[in-house]
Amino acid sequence: LLLFTISFSGETRYNKDKILQGQGVDEPLSATGFRQADAAGLFLSNVKFTHVFSSDLLRAKQTAAAILGKNRFCKDLEIKYDARLRERKYGVAEGRPLADLKAMAKDAGEQCPSFTPSGGETLDEVRERAKEFFEFLCQLAVELEQKEHGKPGAPGRSSGISGEQFVFPWTNHCSEAEPSSEGGRSSMVLDANILVVSHGAYMKNWIGYFVSDLDCTLPANLTKSQLSSVSPNTGISHFIIKLENGKLLKPQITCVCLNQDSHL
Repeated sequence: LLLFTISFSGETRYNKDKILQGQGVDEPLSATGFRQADAAGLFLSNVKFTHVFSSDLLRAKQTAAAILGKNRFCKDLEIKYDARLRERKYGVAEGRPLADLKAMAKDAGEQCPSFTPSGGETLDEVRERAKEFFEFLCQLAVELEQKEHGKPGAPGRSSGISGEQFVFPWTNHCSEAEPSSEGGRSSMVLDANILVVSHGAYMKNWIGYFVSDLDCTLPANLTKSQLSSVSPNTGISHFIIKLENGKLLKPQITCVCLNQDSHL
């Protein structure tokens, strides 16, 4: 069992001016972006993460560092940077206004976001990157569980930490999706509690993969427009991933909340 929390990077001046960044434009956070990242960090300050992964683009790296900097338990946890978490590549449209991308799509007789500018990534290519990284995370959790069970006299799993010690700020609002407790005692033991910091268009495709390919269970009050929208800067999504008997091909995924932004 693993908990999986996604935060999107904070605002840059290019976000504010509606200019495409993709992978080729590596802008730092703006003053607003740093404030957003700090707010996300305070929101998640009581969550004890076991692993943190971030896109290797500057805006995501700065967001991840700010979130950990506010954490009570894991300020010194190593952030692992992974190119598979980069934003979608927009090719010749990078560094240009979003309106230019829309004009290119119109000239090609297509619509955003399915249109792929020259040198850019298709949506299928972005989804494949997301799929590969997610399978890597699941494999990580399985290996941690197997490693712990392989220890002589091991009392529990890798984290050895019950769900009671993973207090999330939105639990009271999403209790239906949280694993149940029996006899007043949490029945949840986590193999990993992972924070991932990435980008809007990339994560929209990743969540689409969860829903269309892996039958992710969504919150009952989630609307179609909310599901299809891009997250606000530092919006937070939270998922519970259950791998029955280490079966990597059939993870059970429950979305606790999507693009949560009450901290902003």
